[in-house]
Amino acid sequence: MSKISNVWVFSDAESRLSEAIAGGAQLGEKVSAFIIGSQEDVAKAFSFGADAVYYLGENDSARIVESYTDTMAKVIAEGDKPSMVLLPGTRRCKALASLLGVKLDAGVVTEASEVVAEAENVQVKHMVYGGLAIGDEKIVSPISIVVFGGGVFQAVEADASKTGEAVTVDFVEPKASIKCIERQPKQGSSVDLNKAKRIVAIGRGISKQEDMKLAEDLCAAIEAEMGCSRPIAEGEKWMEHERYIGISGVMPKPELYLALGISGQVQHMVGANGSQAIVAVNKDKNAPIFDYADYGIVGDLYTVVPALVDAFKS
Repeated sequence: MSKISNVWVFSDAESRLSEAIAGGAQLGEKVSAFIIGSQEDVAKAFSFGADAVYYLGENDSARIVESYTDTMAKVIAEGDKPSMVLLPGTRRCKALASLLGVKLDAGVVTEASEVVAEAENVQVKHMVYGGLAIGDEKIVSPISIVVFGGGVFQAVEADASKTGEAVTVDFVEPKASIKCIERQPKQGSSVDLNKAKRIVAIGRGISKQEDMKLAEDLCAAIEAEMGCSRPIAEGEKWMEHERYIGISGVMPKPELYLALGISGQVQHMVGANGSQAIVAVNKDKNAPIFDYADYGIVGDLYTVVPALVDAFKS
C-alpha cells in the first residue's frame, strides 16, 4: 500500500483526535492537524503524532465549526497534492466534509469502514442502503475527503516527548456565515461507548422509563455501560444520543454486548456487529436479533434480567 503525500486531520471532539491522527499516520507520509482551542490542545496534537499543526485560534463563542471551512480550504489548497482530509464521523465533521468538498472540488465519502491509499487514488469501503450493504468507492480527485466511523483506526496514547511549533493561520471570514448567538450546556453524559468493554443495551421491550432500573442493575452487576436502540434515544428520549447504538449513532466494539428487548433491525445491528460476543434477551423467538446473537434467551426480560442480576451477584 502506497501513502498519500499529506493527510489533513481535524476533530471537533477531543476524544476522536487521536484516532484521526493515527489514521493519518497509517495513510499518509505526513499528518497535518487543524486545531481550534488552547495551546494545550496544540501540544496534544503533537503528542499523538501529528507532524505539523495549523492553529486556527482559541474557541470563539460566535463561531461554529463550519465557520472555519474557508480557512481550512485555503490552507489545504495551498498544500502538497495528492492529499486527504480525514475526519471522524461527528455531526459537525460531516457538515464540514460536505462544505470542504464543494470548496476544494474534492470527492467525499462518509461512513468509511476501511480506507486504503493507492498511488493515484483512495479506495474506501463504506455502508450503503442504511447498512444493508458495503459499497466500494474510488476517489480520484487530487484532494480526497473521508469521514470514518468509530473503531476504524486504533487511538494512540499521547507521548509527551513529541513536540513541535504550530503554524498560526489567519481566520478567513466566510461570505455568508452562521453566527452563534448563545450556547447552552447540553443535558447529557460524557460517556464514550467506544471505550466500553461491556455494554447492556435496551430497546422497546422496556415498557416504561422507570423500568430502566432493571438494566442499570445488570450494568452494575457486570461493570457495563448502558446503551440503547434508536427509539429509546430519539423517540422516547429516555437516554442521551451518545448512548444510541446504530448506523447513525455509536458503533462500539465491546467484548460483550447484551441486548435487552431489542428486535435487531439492520440499522441497529450495523452498530452492534463489531462486538466480540452478542447476547440477546427477547420474548419473540422470531426476533431478527437472534440471527446475529452468539447466545440467545427467549423470555420476558422482566423475568430474565432480575435472574441474571441475582446470578452474577452470587
